[in-house]
Amino acid sequence: QVQLVESGGGLAQAGDSLRLSCAASGRTLSSYAMGWFRRATGKEREFVAGISWSGGSTYYADSVKGRFTISRDNAKDTVYLQMSRLKPEDTAVYYCAARYTNFGTNVYRGGTEYNYWGQGTQVTVSS
Repeated sequence: QVQLVESGGGLAQAGDSLRLSCAASGRTLSSYAMGWFRRATGKEREFVAGISWSGGSTYYADSVKGRFTISRDNAKDTVYLQMSRLKPEDTAVYYCAARYTNFGTNVYRGGTEYNYWGQGTQVTVSS
């Protein structure tokens, strides 16, 4: 079992930056692909960014490309989402997710492809 805990959310103004963290316990994250998703009120959950176990491959939703950066520190069992130039439409609960890949190089974009989820952290961006 992998337990994931997100942190770093909060209130920001448009144009600000925030960094979310996702810390894992129970298992090392080094053999897991990781992803960030978000769900805004009244909307479906959507993929934000994904990263392979080594960090060598990343993928972003078009809506955040160029503004958000996903990274990981396997020694700390932590994944990050650096969010810059925030917009009001980025307001959502952000979730991190893990999928065991046995050191595969893929990045996964579908929510159903992930095995473990955190409880989420709220990000609110005001205009």
